[in-house]
Amino acid sequence: MTLKSALVIRHVHFEDLGTFAAPLRRAGYQIEYRDVGAEGFLDFAPEVPDLLVVLGGPLGVYEELAYPFLVREIDVLETRLASSRPTIGICLGAQLIARASGARVFPSGFKEIGFDPVSLSDAGRASALRHLDGVPMLHWHGDTFDLPAGATLLASTSRTVQQAFSIGSTVLGLQFHPEADAGPAFERWLVGHACELTAAKIDIAKLRRDAADVCPALAIAADAMVTEWLEQVHAG
Repeated sequence: MTLKSALVIRHVHFEDLGTFAAPLRRAGYQIEYRDVGAEGFLDFAPEVPDLLVVLGGPLGVYEELAYPFLVREIDVLETRLASSRPTIGICLGAQLIARASGARVFPSGFKEIGFDPVSLSDAGRASALRHLDGVPMLHWHGDTFDLPAGATLLASTSRTVQQAFSIGSTVLGLQFHPEADAGPAFERWLVGHACELTAAKIDIAKLRRDAADVCPALAIAADAMVTEWLEQVHAG
């Protein structure tokens, strides 16, 4: 079998593909991470990878002066979206897709951190996100965005309207983190974001317990969601 290419832009090392990695490999993808700070990490033809995944990170899309690579990353996504090639954005990745689509990205005024289910729209229930229904998802963000023109809203929470969207059948933006490995590896998130958690007055012990409680169901739901989404993309 000829392997397909999945290029993954990773902004912080512990926010990786997590539970998405196994279904991608089963679907015949060879995974290549492109890490922020590595020389030439954005030097690739945007339309070439069979799948592009843009992961999360603790910075704002609008912070181009502090993080100049964001300008190139948005350019990459603009070209990618114009080609309608399969693309997934998670948290910061979804915000970057929104920005590349011409939508406004801005601070929400609060931190949404913790495990809670999302409310699926009718379109969401008819999509691969149906596997996430009723399963607590990891939320970890302080920014939000307007729904891009031509996009379909798939999921919301009571605090954040734009939690998931699709653009056509090949682009998926997820504000929350279904990919997060909520098992022992979740400790990396707690350590890596220690300052943010303290500033937001998050009960870290409770967050750890919640992760352990939801881990099995979250992993199963995320695997099923990605598997179905890839099948739909390939069928199209």
